[in-house]
Amino acid sequence: MFRNRTEAGQKLALKLQAYSGQPDVVVLALPRGGVPVGCEVAKALRAPIDVFVVRKLGVPWNPELAMGAVATGGVRVLDEETVRSLAIPSEDIARIAAQEERELERRERSYRGGNSPLPVAGKRVILVDDGIATGSTMRAGVAALRRLQPARIVIAAPVAPRVTCMMLRKVADEVVCVIEAEDFFAIGEWYEDFSQLSDDEVRSLLGSSSGLISAA
Repeated sequence: MFRNRTEAGQKLALKLQAYSGQPDVVVLALPRGGVPVGCEVAKALRAPIDVFVVRKLGVPWNPELAMGAVATGGVRVLDEETVRSLAIPSEDIARIAAQEERELERRERSYRGGNSPLPVAGKRVILVDDGIATGSTMRAGVAALRRLQPARIVIAAPVAPRVTCMMLRKVADEVVCVIEAEDFFAIGEWYEDFSQLSDDEVRSLLGSSSGLISAA
């Protein structure tokens, strides 16, 4: 049980000490909940931090089922098997992708202002969230991040189901969790305080973190 995301990030940072002080390490946090966790990790590792926005592309008649994702850096990833098996029309894909890209751009402007994302090509990237449930968002994030050619991708979260960690180890170079839970219902059950963050709180956290390229 974590008191809040700050404590969770501090405990996660202890599991990532092998990356401390390394010049090629970059921390990317999935907003919103991953940002306070990622800020603690970046502070402990003395690494720059940025947001990595991922927006799921939901199947038109079942938005919870992912058929792909769009992410920071103008990356679009499609699950070709899902698209083919469900015979999803290309015009539906284009419409949904355009909607999610607009929302992604809005969030990036909100969090980063006019500044460019931190470069990740050739870097060891630690991709942080406040917890992982099914792993679908993190899996999409990794697929998108691969397009930007980092040297290594490390998935990091305070808590996740053990079975999800096993699955994610097939797509990432490393998965680091404080707790790999056998029994898992929801991320929030592992936190005493799991209140939602506002965009203003995210901007404040990022603006006060060293190494972030961000607008005030």
